[in-house]
Amino acid sequence: MSLEQTKSYPGITSPISLEGPKPLDLKLSEKLEEAMRPHGVFESEAEMSHRMEVLHKINTLVRDWIKDVSRQKNNYPEDKIDAFGGKVCTFGSYRLGVHTKGADIDTLCVAPRHVERTDFFTSFFEILKNTPEVKDLRAVEEAFVPVIKMTFDGIELDMLFARLALPQIPEDIDLRDESMLKNLNEKCVRSLNGCRVTDEILHLVPNKHSFRMALRAVKLWAKKKGIYSNAVGFLGGVSWAMLVARVCQLYPNAAPATLLHKFFMIIHKWEWPQPVLLKPLQHENKYNLSFPVWDPRVNTSDRFHLMPIITPAYPQQNSTFNVTLSTRSIMTEELKGGLEIVSKIYENKDGWSTLFEPSNFFQKYKHYIVLTASALEEEHYLEWNGYVESKIRLLVGNLERNPCIKLAHVNPSPLGPLNESDGKHLCRWFIGLTFVKIENQNQNVDLTFDIQSFTNTVHKHAYHIKLMKDGMKVEIKHVKRKQLDLYVPQKILLQCKRAAAAQEHRSSIGSASKSESGLTLHHSRSDTELVRSNSMSVDLSEDLSQDPESSQDVGHDPESSRDIGHDPESSRDSEKSSNCSSSTSKEAINGDIRKVVSNSPVPSDSSMQSPNSKREASPTGSESPVKRSRSQDEQNVLGSPMHIDNSALSPCRKREGSPIRPHCQVKRSKSEEDTCQTAVESPMHVDEITPLKQDEGSEVKTTKMVSNQHVKRLPSADVPDLMSPQTNQNLPVQVIPNKNIRLKLK
Repeated sequence: MSLEQTKSYPGITSPISLEGPKPLDLKLSEKLEEAMRPHGVFESEAEMSHRMEVLHKINTLVRDWIKDVSRQKNNYPEDKIDAFGGKVCTFGSYRLGVHTKGADIDTLCVAPRHVERTDFFTSFFEILKNTPEVKDLRAVEEAFVPVIKMTFDGIELDMLFARLALPQIPEDIDLRDESMLKNLNEKCVRSLNGCRVTDEILHLVPNKHSFRMALRAVKLWAKKKGIYSNAVGFLGGVSWAMLVARVCQLYPNAAPATLLHKFFMIIHKWEWPQPVLLKPLQHENKYNLSFPVWDPRVNTSDRFHLMPIITPAYPQQNSTFNVTLSTRSIMTEELKGGLEIVSKIYENKDGWSTLFEPSNFFQKYKHYIVLTASALEEEHYLEWNGYVESKIRLLVGNLERNPCIKLAHVNPSPLGPLNESDGKHLCRWFIGLTFVKIENQNQNVDLTFDIQSFTNTVHKHAYHIKLMKDGMKVEIKHVKRKQLDLYVPQKILLQCKRAAAAQEHRSSIGSASKSESGLTLHHSRSDTELVRSNSMSVDLSEDLSQDPESSQDVGHDPESSRDIGHDPESSRDSEKSSNCSSSTSKEAINGDIRKVVSNSPVPSDSSMQSPNSKREASPTGSESPVKRSRSQDEQNVLGSPMHIDNSALSPCRKREGSPIRPHCQVKRSKSEEDTCQTAVESPMHVDEITPLKQDEGSEVKTTKMVSNQHVKRLPSADVPDLMSPQTNQNLPVQVIPNKNIRLKLK
């Protein structure tokens, strides 16, 4: 037996292929590196030296600060003070070796046990304030992971703090050692988690050079397509790194170009919410640590996660808790487009530059929500901007639960003021909306309640953490695509138009040649089994790149382009459209089709993870209670028991990934009214809204009122519940009287 066959490879499953790179793969990898250079992916030697110098200075500041704290607190002798040590560790993209020009550096201050967190946010914060190289200094002590943000000599730094239960911090300390977690509180464990996860990823990757090159390409592609942001519900840098690392485990000897192709092929076909794991779940350890670990078999709240990507370091957690139905659908479509482009590149029909073309976000939708955060002073603006950004996913969740909204797409890249009249300290986010189509019926879409609940949460929580200052504002407006020139620079609009035209041209060419040849290369049998989808495929009725309401005349209230009202009473008088929640055109949203298996035992780690195997205990063939077909038409012909009707689209339904109790009878969907009446069985709370009285002389015709039902998300053990009772306290709220927003879709 050869050495290659007996070699042990990291990962929860064995590799799919051990084949090395071919000459074509090496040539395409060189072209891939050349195509990324114009986008500022690689730093020069001078820039890297500057980063090293900044890290050396900040490390010196930390060591001197620990010495000062030791003198003041315990009066240690001078000969022992130097032995206490202290260290600044890096993690994130810089530690992985994939940082770009101008990127920030994630750092961790590791201190001995006699230095407390309060010292870090008081005395060390004052030292930084008096340092001339430090600018834009701010502390976020109330965050889930407390952090100090700054710009040190032109380099952005995020610094966390962790106090270890050690009298001294050695220079060669290994944070991967689980003994470092003994006698630590949860905040210190969460702070250490960044470094531990980064080091564990590098340890579990078989080929670090190919991993870094492939990850650089994936990060650049995700940023260009607007799906790189953990805060607003997409994937962050660590999540993308773990996906690429999993592909590297399956193809340990592949070249970067091959890994990129396999990445799109595998992740596009991944059966979410099946988790991505780099190593088996670890519940027990030799140090008897009892920190919560992500496991839907144990924790009920973990079953509601839509796109779980699990960190490899103990305690293992889900890094994608913020992902929503809309963001998952958008990322799936972008992955599909990336697979088509890379397949054409391997067929010598396209180039790598096509993969990195910018998104056509401002040409993709006909209706947009503009969220504006502003403050009077620069110091207040920096805090307010980051706070509002962390809450945007709540607004997207509210819009998703509106029965008339099919998709809510937030652009993670905010824009600043367009002219001087806007003011200096202002930031805008844009959310594209797609509505459910109803044939030959008028629609009234009232978003007042969705917006009102969001603004109430933002203001109440800001008062609770004592962040609210005079001049801090949140304004939300609805605009049409033709009105975007009032908020978006013309350069960006023209760029989106060119991207939309290029995408339409490629789609027309691809549709013409699709019948003649496949979209992917010929693969081995194991590759084919890997990407085969065992679930029923969903044929989306409309392309996201097209105007979803291009055939409709959309009118809105004259006040609809103004700021959305913040009056709590007005939000309770919402008028809804007729039959919008019963439209069957929402069947294909996000591919949200349940897979129901009765009497199924708890799956093992490898069965949850293996991409080329069916889920354990899932019946096959005629024994399966759920027949799968390749299209919706075939499903209807075969009479599959997984019937999709209007009630499955109601907000009363369970979210995907909700737990299914074993030995329970699968309940068939009934009409919309019956489903809403039995909503008490759902784990989600539903509120009804009193319909708004029709204004006198209004021409709006409605045949049926649809209650605006809003569902609260279950809390998670690893992420703070932003909708916690603290947001329901009777705290003062800044109420801005504005008009309601109503959209009339004809």
